[in-house]
Amino acid sequence: MAFTTIIGTGDLATHLTDPEWIPVDCRFQLADEAWGAREYLIAHIPGAVYAHLNKDLSAPLTGMNGRHPLPDPDVLVQTFIRLGIGTGMQVVAYDQDNGMFASRLWWLLRWMGHERVAVLDGGFQKWIAEERPVSSGKNARATKRFTGSPRPEMTVEAGQVAALIGRRDAMLMDARAPERYRGDIEPIDRLPGHIPGAVNYFFQQNVDEHGVFRSPDELREQLSAAIGTIPPERVVAYCGSGVTACQNLLAMEHVGLPGAKLYAGSWSEWSSDPARPVERSAK
Repeated sequence: MAFTTIIGTGDLATHLTDPEWIPVDCRFQLADEAWGAREYLIAHIPGAVYAHLNKDLSAPLTGMNGRHPLPDPDVLVQTFIRLGIGTGMQVVAYDQDNGMFASRLWWLLRWMGHERVAVLDGGFQKWIAEERPVSSGKNARATKRFTGSPRPEMTVEAGQVAALIGRRDAMLMDARAPERYRGDIEPIDRLPGHIPGAVNYFFQQNVDEHGVFRSPDELREQLSAAIGTIPPERVVAYCGSGVTACQNLLAMEHVGLPGAKLYAGSWSEWSSDPARPVERSAK
């Protein structure tokens, strides 16, 4: 059985010694980018390798391409090979709890044509709470052959986003916290606010207080209420830098609402150009 969206801890536990399965630790903190790698060395799921959000899952910054731009596809292929991800292997991405960083790896693999990838429900926090086995130190996996190429239909660029503003047959879905969406605060990016016409769907709505995804029925109800009559393939997800929006895309895929696209540059790219319009909402 292939897992392509979300996987439970029990399912992963039964495959820890399967050479065709590979857990990938994606733990990260925006305020301390070395934290995840340190935590990985202390304890991780047996057999896991570590993928760093900034170094492995993002391209270098230019000041105009957002805070976590998409990696060059050729570079990304080499990253997967180095990590030990081979074509056809079952990848299980996990982070500390709610999947916000693991979903980035999930999306990147799907973007490159790799279907057998899922996010661990509840992440390392749930794994530890269930007293499942852990390893320490750096785990090295043998390099594998990975082939793939980008699926252009999964992404949109800033110019395409601009063309969607004011249209009623498409939707921009902003995954950030409501106070950042409204423009009450902006702790990271150049300007507060959101892309005009965007609808706020905070990615944390997809999980409970423990970082575990809500039931498919509850998720489907929430997401359907957010997008209304807009077909999923006409939804463009964005966030601050193209990371947490992937968790919304994962949730949509999980409940049978596939085809939504990612604006990877997201608010960090959009707000870097003063010529682009910005909208703020009343509190």
